[in-house]
Formats: sequence, structure tokens, C-alpha cells
Amino acid sequence: MAQSDPTKHDAAEVSRNKSEFEHEEALKQPALHGRVDKELSQYVSDVAVEISSDRNKELVRKLDKRVLPVLVIACLLQALTQSTLPFASIMGLIEDTGMRTASGAVSQQYSWLTTGMYLVMLVAEYPQNYIITKVPLAKYLGFCMLCEGVIIACHAACVNFTGLIIGRCLLGIFEAACQPCLVLISVMWYRKEEQVVRIPIWYMMSGVQQIIGGLLAYGFTYISKGPLAAWEWWFIFIGVLLVAWGLFVMYWLPDSPTRAKCFTVEEKRDMIERVRDNQTGVQNREFKREQVVEALLDPQVWAYSIINLYTTLPTAGLAAFANIIIKSFGYSARDSQLLSMPLGLYVMIILLSSSWFAKKTGQNVLVMLVYMILSFVGTVLLMTISTDTLSQRIGLLLCYYITFSFWATTALSLSLLSRNIAGQTKKMVTLTVTFIMWAVGNCIGPQVFLEWNAPRYFIAFATHLGCYSLLVIVLVSLRWYLQKQNQARDRLAAEGVQEADPRDRSRAFDDLTDKENLSFRYVF
Repeated sequence: MAQSDPTKHDAAEVSRNKSEFEHEEALKQPALHGRVDKELSQYVSDVAVEISSDRNKELVRKLDKRVLPVLVIACLLQALTQSTLPFASIMGLIEDTGMRTASGAVSQQYSWLTTGMYLVMLVAEYPQNYIITKVPLAKYLGFCMLCEGVIIACHAACVNFTGLIIGRCLLGIFEAACQPCLVLISVMWYRKEEQVVRIPIWYMMSGVQQIIGGLLAYGFTYISKGPLAAWEWWFIFIGVLLVAWGLFVMYWLPDSPTRAKCFTVEEKRDMIERVRDNQTGVQNREFKREQVVEALLDPQVWAYSIINLYTTLPTAGLAAFANIIIKSFGYSARDSQLLSMPLGLYVMIILLSSSWFAKKTGQNVLVMLVYMILSFVGTVLLMTISTDTLSQRIGLLLCYYITFSFWATTALSLSLLSRNIAGQTKKMVTLTVTFIMWAVGNCIGPQVFLEWNAPRYFIAFATHLGCYSLLVIVLVSLRWYLQKQNQARDRLAAEGVQEADPRDRSRAFDDLTDKENLSFRYVF
């Protein structure tokens, strides 16, 4: 049997050790372009380091255990916070606070409780997004949730519209920070192809809360004796949950990969390196005016903003009046609480299936357009079917569920925003503009449900049809624009422009915007 050459074995060992040493030294070197965040520069270099498939799966499993559950529960509690009012509306809140008119209809004051909160969010959105870029992200998310919990619990002490509107407006200040935090945390930890699944996973908690909230609210409707009314206990209960989870988030969730004490130095390096392909950066606290200008002039930024406006306008009204609408079909108050639960299941199916189709086909915008068709059909039928028979009432209920199909557009547009906008300042401005439009939609949404148009609210549903029509135009235009941008960069790469080569990842952490980085390719 031939003996192995010890000289060759030693040479191979030296070569391997040298390679490992060079790899470690490359990671220690700061990026050459001087635009990398100071903390981040300790973990990255200009040289891309290949992360093996097995190592990547191991890191994703760690993130899915440490980060994703926190985002999921945080979004669930945020959704429950926004739904406290609709659930409380049929627990006696409207009667106990004098929001019922002489004719027995729900006063327009009830609509203003939702609109007021979002008007404050509209004003608070920019300051909150600016603060987010300057403070530890996870700690601030936990702090805002804690403050929300205290305010929600104090709703139980309100005896009239004035007290409630003050409480809702205070709530809006801290609500303004939560969804931007969730988006930025997702971008920080996950690759683009992972975001298209993870963002809808935590976003679908808006549907899960319909199930959990419906069950809880149903139980609370049985409280008829004691020092407090059912709706007062309801607000206190949700408030305590928010406070507890806010404290947990501050303790458990890392602020960034560079500050994650729960991971080893090697894990932090690999976690940062594996998101290099995103080319959207990880963190950078320097405010750059040129990125502000670029964001405000970028058509895709305004497309995401308009999508948010035309999806939240129907959502806000449908959510605020959910139990009232279901009750108008001829169901009792308790039945209405229970019948809101299948809506949550339907929303979950819509969000999971749309994200699966988007990942499978790579056609995010086309998937959005397909789901929009269902919303058109559901809304038209909702306006045309009468409530004369039991079968018609069941049909109306199913149509009401189907109208929420446009939520696929909401979730997928958030994942497009997170994957297509690069540059930390530009990302902050984009989130600000987008969530301002989100707040505008939420302000207008309840107001189209007019008191004199009750109980079928045909004007509101006609307005929704207009929103869906405009959404189709915006989605088609966005797809065309992003496709043209990619084609222009592909031509530059074909002509030999090195900076436009999509394989070039050397400046992924330089805080370049998607327009400045020619190797960046848009997802649509």
C-alpha cells in the first residue's frame, strides 16, 4: 500500500492555515471606501466572503428562533391594539360614552376615534422615523410598546368621547414607530429572498388577531357584573399584555447584528456577511441630505406610498366598522364577535399563499394584481346582495371576507420596499413618506362610512372600488418602471461597465442608494 508523502501533507496544512488566516484578516480590515458605519466596519471588508449553504441554514434557524418570534408577537399585539376599539364597540363602549345618536345610529364621533389617532401618527411619523435611525432599534420598539400598553389600559378610565379621543391621539404617537421598526429589523437580519416570506409571516398577525381577539372579546362579552364594564376590562387586559411584551422585547431582542451579545463574534460576522447580497446595508447613523433628495424624487418611493394609501383607506374603515358591518347583516353582538374570527383565518391564507406564489414565481406585482381581482368581486357582490334570507346573509358574510384579498398587496409591497430601497437615510425617508400615506389612508378610511349611509354603507364600498382601480394602475406602472431600470443596468454591464455587474458586491455595505449602486437589481 502506497504511503502518503508527509511533505505534501504539511504543505496542504500550511496552505489551509494561510487561507484561514487571510480570511480572518480580511474580515478585520475596514472597508476601503470610508462610508461604512463605524460599528459595522469591525465586521466587514471590501472582500465578499462566501457563506456555505449549511452555515447559512444554521444562521437562519438561529434568527428564526431569536428574532422572528419577537416580531410576530409584537405585530400581533400591535394589531390587537388597533382592534381594541372595534371589539369594544359592541361591548357597551358606544352607549357608556354617549356615542349613540337619538335615532339609535352610531355617532360620527366613533369614526373620529380612529381618524384622530392616525392624524397624530401623520404628524409623528417623520420625528419617529428620525429617532429610529439614532437609537437602539429593539430597545426603542420595546419602549414604544410599553407606552402603548399604559395608554391602552388608561382607556378604561374614559367616560366620554373627549377622554377617548385624547387617549387615541396619545396612542398614535407611539404607534407611528412600531411598523417602521419591524420593517427595518427584518431588513437588518434577513436576505431578500427570506424577507418575502418573513415579512408576510409577521404581517399576517393582523389576521391572527381577528381569531385570537374574537375569542377573547367573545369571552369578555359575558362580563356583566362587577366594578368595571366588559369593555373596561378589555382595555386593561390588552394594556397589560403590551407592557409585559414591551419589557421582554427590550431584554431579549438584539438591537443589531453588531450588538447581538447572544451570538458569537464569528456568528455576527457571518450574519452580516450573508446579507451582503441585499445591497441595502445593515446600519448607518449618518444623515445624508443627498439621499433625502433622491428619495423624494424617486418614482418607486411614491409608488409604495400610494399603494399604502389605497390599501389602508379600505382597511381602516373595514377594520373600524368590522363588527358593526357584520351585525348589520342580521347577526347578534356575540355572533358578530365570533364571525370576525374566520376573517382572520382568511387573511392568513391570503398572506401566506400570496407570499408563496411570489417566491415561487418571482412575480411579486403580478401576484398582487391577481389578488386584487378578488377584492373587486367581493365588494361588488357586497353592494348588490340583499339581507332578506339566511342564505343571502351568509353570502354577504363570505363576500365581506373576500374583500380583504387586497391585503396581499399590502404585505408584498412592504417586502418590495424593504428589498428595493438602499441607503439608510433614503430608507428612513421612504418609510416616513410611506407611513405618512398609511396614516392618511387610516384617517380617511373611517370617514367614508357615513352615519346617514348606515347600515349598508354603499358610499364607503364604492370608494373602495375606486381605490382598487387606482391600485391596479399604480402596480402596472411600478412594474414597468422597475423592469426598465434593470434593463438599463443590464445594458451597461453588457457594455463592460464593471460597476454595473450584478455580481459585484464590493460596496454592499458602503451605504450607497439603489440608484448610486449600479450593480443593484430591483425585484418586481
